[in-house]
Amino acid sequence: MSNIPSMHQPARAARLRTLIVDDEPDIRELMSLLLSDLGYDPLTAHDGVNGLATFLAARPQIVLTDIKMPGMDGIALLRKIKSASPETEVIMLSGHGDMQLAIESLKFDAADFITKPIDEELLEFALRKVSERIGLRTELRAHTENLERLVAEKSAALVEMERRLAATQVMEGMGRAMTILSGASAPGSQFLELPFYVAIHDGQRRVVTVNEAYRSSFGDREGRNSCEIFERCGESGWRSPVAEAAESQASVHRQEVMIGADGARLPVISHVSPVIGAHGGLELLLEVAVDMSGMRRLQEELARTQRKFEHFFNMVPCSITVQDRNLRIVEANATFRRDFGIPGGRTCHELYKHSDSPCGECPVLATFQDGASHQFETVVTTITGEHRNILVWTAPLHDADGGIDHVLEVATDITQLRELQDHLSSLGIMLGSMSHGVKGLLMAIDGGAYRIDKGLETGDMERVAAGWKTVRHRLGHMRKTVMDILYYSKSREPEMSLLSLADLARQLAEVVAAKAREFNIALCTDFSEAQGLVAVDEIAFSSAMANILENAVDACRLNLAALKSRIDFSVARCGGSAVFTITDNGVGMDRETMSNMFTLFFSSKGSLGTGIGMFVTHRIVTAHGGSIEVDSEVGRGTTFRIVLPVAQGQDL
Repeated sequence: MSNIPSMHQPARAARLRTLIVDDEPDIRELMSLLLSDLGYDPLTAHDGVNGLATFLAARPQIVLTDIKMPGMDGIALLRKIKSASPETEVIMLSGHGDMQLAIESLKFDAADFITKPIDEELLEFALRKVSERIGLRTELRAHTENLERLVAEKSAALVEMERRLAATQVMEGMGRAMTILSGASAPGSQFLELPFYVAIHDGQRRVVTVNEAYRSSFGDREGRNSCEIFERCGESGWRSPVAEAAESQASVHRQEVMIGADGARLPVISHVSPVIGAHGGLELLLEVAVDMSGMRRLQEELARTQRKFEHFFNMVPCSITVQDRNLRIVEANATFRRDFGIPGGRTCHELYKHSDSPCGECPVLATFQDGASHQFETVVTTITGEHRNILVWTAPLHDADGGIDHVLEVATDITQLRELQDHLSSLGIMLGSMSHGVKGLLMAIDGGAYRIDKGLETGDMERVAAGWKTVRHRLGHMRKTVMDILYYSKSREPEMSLLSLADLARQLAEVVAAKAREFNIALCTDFSEAQGLVAVDEIAFSSAMANILENAVDACRLNLAALKSRIDFSVARCGGSAVFTITDNGVGMDRETMSNMFTLFFSSKGSLGTGIGMFVTHRIVTAHGGSIEVDSEVGRGTTFRIVLPVAQGQDL
């Protein structure tokens, strides 16, 4: 195990509580010591029930559980833990005989499995992987929370700026209110304290009165021409906002530059509203000017904040989008645009899935509905046609009234993680295929041993010799298979050889004969038309056929309604093909079972099946260029028809 990198008490491991569930006290004690040395906080439980109770009470981040335990086994404990806490990382501990169960645990989202006796480096490596995964989830959650906070701050700043701009429009209402004050207002009234440059002009465009801010910046201007304070006063064709409002008797809103008492230029937004008297004539004009200098500072600060936000938004190594209630993408970061293109008002399902309808369990729609964050895993297609597995996390974005107007979606690429899981599944499939090959060889050895026993009982030495020849022949094949297992990491191509079709048929019949006799099942063979030679990988093809024959025996054994169980096995040349037909009067299969029988991990035998055998059988037959036809009826039996093509020029 020298190729596994060492790890010495990672920073985040000291904070991780770890539960050890095993019915062997020595193993619990040993692993507690190992985990303590590695910087973890270990807890122990002596069985599955106690382990579940400890988990629910202590909520550890990591659980290491044995697979086989009395009462609740490790698989059941894994499923209950994942149901209660999907993010808890569970590592399975298995004996060498539990390999199929360990592989099965991956279907229920186990993080890893380790075989006993426990290798300290393997344990350390597995713990580091899950610790890093926990840390990455924590960091991603922190990043997304910070992102939500930044978005909220940006929204608040934008709202504040809008309010500042809207304040000038509110002053138009003050202008209308001045119709009441026009006959009674006098200098020194309360409106003089308003924090803007406020002035009242008469119909001849002379300043009547101003507030303190106006007087402080521009001096005492009562009685003077309203135009003089503006930088463009006297410019040909230009009219002051006061003059324009007076002539049009309508409100005027525009940007101008006013000259202060000290000669300083003051950019302003000027609002002028006419005050119409009771008889419809112009009596006064209300001018409210807002100094744009402070607003520009706010805009510059906002721009700096926005640039920082956009930099963070674009540098995050995740695809981030903001979507409206129609699932249209209104904002997207650089990572998303690089991988999926410019949104251009399109929806997420158009860009992710090239589909006209949203996903069935769309997390964005769910967040709009309940206001909560949601997670969702799916497969998407990039603009280059690459398929990726992504984990999606959503969060609501609220408007000023607290309603949800948009949803933030963060998509993390987990393709490498899923590829690793696929590699582990492929490893399991490979080991399963080899195991089925060994099983077929063992059945053949059982057949040879049976012939030896019968020959010794009857003194038939020829039968003994034939049986021993079969045993030795299969032992040689078993040695080769064991070598394949030792080098399982390399894919195995079919090793074709020419065999007598009749001899191959008889060998296959001998493989299952002993088991059929054991359960009093009649095995009827017809090899009269099995003529010539056939090119097959003897080990692989024999294991595939042995699997089908053994399934036929199991089907007959389980059909208690049959008066006499029977299997018919025939082999014949039919045109350019070799046809192997196996018919039984067993329990039969329904349509759903027939549709899924060649699917990985599907089994109709319950705990008696692994869900690998027929998948491997189908792969072996198709690797030979052949096909499998199945016809079955519940309660009446099943017929398998295996057809192998004959290569051009090959004499069968």
